Amino acid sequence: MAIINYRQALNDALREEMTEDPTVMIMGCDVAPGGSFGVTLGLLDEFGPKRVRSTPISEPGFTGAGVGAAATGLRPIVEILYSDWITMCSDQIVNMAAKMRYMFGGKVNMPLVIRSPFGAGGGVAAQHSQSLEAWFNHIPGLKVCTPITPYDVKGMLKEAIRDNNPVMFFEHKRAYQLKGEVPEGDYTVPFGKAAVRMEGTDITIVTYSMMAVYAQSAAKKLAEEGISCEVIDLRSLLPLDYDTVMASIAKTGRVLVVHEAMLRGGIGGDIIAEIIERGFDLLDAPPARLGALNVPLPYNAGLESLCIPNEATIMEAVKKALSDK
Repeated sequence: MAIINYRQALNDALREEMTEDPTVMIMGCDVAPGGSFGVTLGLLDEFGPKRVRSTPISEPGFTGAGVGAAATGLRPIVEILYSDWITMCSDQIVNMAAKMRYMFGGKVNMPLVIRSPFGAGGGVAAQHSQSLEAWFNHIPGLKVCTPITPYDVKGMLKEAIRDNNPVMFFEHKRAYQLKGEVPEGDYTVPFGKAAVRMEGTDITIVTYSMMAVYAQSAAKKLAEEGISCEVIDLRSLLPLDYDTVMASIAKTGRVLVVHEAMLRGGIGGDIIAEIIERGFDLLDAPPARLGALNVPLPYNAGLESLCIPNEATIMEAVKKALSDK
């Protein structure tokens, strides 16, 4: 097991898949010199400009090219520099990539991966800090991944590249330096299988991406106060592993869903609705959710930190959910 960071895990996954499969290629703004976050660094020298293509600054154009490439036999990986800019190519994703296999009766595969950094951090303001993953959870035909550990991000990217369906692959922009153990051999991490990061008995915290890191930190501090939290990292949102979630709630009787996206319209509401439908009788208290304030994220770093959940607000939400116990 090597200890590498999140960025290197992504780079290794891309290199290994491109080595094994000549139909795998990458396109997006500045991917040839390595991209703004350095994920594709060195790949141009190894695989050449036909397979590592820097494109004009036109998300609709190069995402549409990715759809066409996927439909005609390639396995393209499209990098959108910030997930906020997915708004510009939503037609290509929602009305083309997500629908093509269905509308052609399964005769056309769509092995398209759309990689994009998301989430707040670094004071990059309202147009570069959003978490829009819930939008795509609403669209049939897509898969949605949000891995946070180097192990998961490498294994799930390889799984995404090999999948014959379009995959929205969200990478948290504050995660690129996170380190962890990663096997040196080939492996994949399946979609729809959550990871229980910490076991507990008092409450279940259901979360993903950077909030899974904060939730574990909060749970460790709460344990010092005698509060036992079970932390579930969903890893993929579509498909979503409700079996693991419900098994945990059956044990704890209480649940808090945490995400960095704005609370209104966030995936937390959908998860809670599903929990109630699947196991209302398992709950000893109303399910709770925690998300960002419903405001554009500020440029000022201090104000930004006040808008999104953190270790302290997760601890506060847990205590509130347990207040009647």
